[in-house]
Amino acid sequence: MDLTNAVEALTTTVTPGRRMPGKIGMGILLICWLALGVLPFVTAVPDFRLATGKIGTSGALTVVSCVSLGQGRYDCRGRFVPDGGGDAVMVAASPDSEVGDVMRAQLTPEGDQALPSGTKGVLRAMTLPATGLGVLAFLPYVVLYVFRARRGRKTAVIAGSAVTALSLVLIVIGMVAAYS
Repeated sequence: MDLTNAVEALTTTVTPGRRMPGKIGMGILLICWLALGVLPFVTAVPDFRLATGKIGTSGALTVVSCVSLGQGRYDCRGRFVPDGGGDAVMVAASPDSEVGDVMRAQLTPEGDQALPSGTKGVLRAMTLPATGLGVLAFLPYVVLYVFRARRGRKTAVIAGSAVTALSLVLIVIGMVAAYS
């Protein structure tokens, strides 16, 4: 087998009329798709709990240093002062911070990082679940297609498009909140 044949095998496209995976294969693919959409919701729970003050310590964070790691990445440190009094603690700050930023923050239970709290924190935490929402948007259409259901496909496409648009709006809002 020469290199040309290997490249052709990798670049062969799926043509209409080819057979779909069997029932078990399609079931596995749909379960993977569902898991990929639900996982961002599950992993965002601690961020929401932190942003709403359910866990961690409330206080004020002042960013004191940001070191460039190259390629647009930064390592920021800040001084966290708890609301209830006590000693200031040096913690990792959000890498999108700038030196001198002062914000309401929540100290993680581990005590090594402070993240924005309140509205900004909630909007920032919303970005990941909004991505999961976008992943799940067209899953109903695919399920209808796989089971060869004719009724409801048009509605599923319209609903999927609306959910995708909502997801994109939520992602943009969350990103703007995170970087402002």
